[in-house]
Amino acid sequence: MIRHTVAFSLKHASGSAEEKAFLDAALVLKAIPGVEKFEQLRQVSPKADYAFGFSMEFADQAAYDGYNVHPDHVAFVRDRWVPEVARFQEIDYVAL
Repeated sequence: MIRHTVAFSLKHASGSAEEKAFLDAALVLKAIPGVEKFEQLRQVSPKADYAFGFSMEFADQAAYDGYNVHPDHVAFVRDRWVPEVARFQEIDYVAL
């Protein structure tokens, strides 16, 4: 199992229609084959410098690789992520 996570902040104002539109558009990711346990998260700790997180799981490397090249993921990254995300940190985990 691979847990794929990304913490990020948007260029949009908090609570704005643009922020909501981005988060709504990101829901396309959970329908990609191989994606399990997709979550959108709001960061609440004063210790972190990001506003949101996405978390999802993949059964194995093949499922994760398929997600990365899936046309819906590629389009989301190109059309929404790159122009709208101010900064991010991506971390992928496997169980010890």
